[in-house]
Amino acid sequence: MENSDNTAKPDAETAMSGQRHDIESMNNEPAPALEVKDLWVATEDRQIVKGVSLAIYPGELHAIMGPNGSGKSTLASAIAGKPSYHITAGKIFLQGTDITEMSPDERGRAGLFLAFQYPEEIPGVTILQMLKAALTQRTGKNYAAFELRLMLQDALRELHMDPSFADRYVNEGFSGGEKKRSEILQLAVLEPVVAILDETDSGLDIDALRIVAEGIEKVRAHRPEMAILLITHYQRILRYLKPDKVHVLVDGQIVASGAAELAEELEQQGYERFLSAAVGKTQ
Repeated sequence: MENSDNTAKPDAETAMSGQRHDIESMNNEPAPALEVKDLWVATEDRQIVKGVSLAIYPGELHAIMGPNGSGKSTLASAIAGKPSYHITAGKIFLQGTDITEMSPDERGRAGLFLAFQYPEEIPGVTILQMLKAALTQRTGKNYAAFELRLMLQDALRELHMDPSFADRYVNEGFSGGEKKRSEILQLAVLEPVVAILDETDSGLDIDALRIVAEGIEKVRAHRPEMAILLITHYQRILRYLKPDKVHVLVDGQIVASGAAELAEELEQQGYERFLSAAVGKTQ
């Protein structure tokens, strides 16, 4: 199965009301907020993700770590539905519903959020305007501008951001730290079921990293059921955000999973022993 631009996709309402994936056990355990099952992802010229499986339950924070070029951002983009990444096998479930064939906007309406590694500028569109459009799509409610402004001011105050931020054009002239804080503001307002944070720590100095991490923790305090998949190359952000589980991704495969201590081990010893594990796994 390949998720290409020519593939007919069901609308969100049809997909959400269709047959649900049976993922609850006989003990009535909660369904994962996000489940990836044997996912294979390719670009036009090569296979990048090679059979990744994971399950993140409500309220959990999972970190995926790995060396450059291991497929971390490709995995995040494929889960979010970016068209240039083709799912050649496997399934993605959001709260038990198969979203593999959904378009990116349908996944967003269903409660999936992606914070980009390199947020793009949108000249001429203010943060307030963007969030009004996104929240209307997310909830189906047409918010009045003053109503959303009040909501936004509350979030800005909570995240210790200047109120004038709401009227700035999206990411235009922003510093690296401001771009990442803008993503956290969007996270706070949109209240997703699952947030994928793709190298949110990239390009941040130590002070900006601390501020962004504190912002994420404040959002989690207000939304304790929200699940987070954090993509990162370094352990430093995990000093502020303690993960429930750490996965090591090498050559498109999860070669190890463990508790938060695994990130500390990677910081001290690097990825060398996992590189050999990935070679053995593909042979």
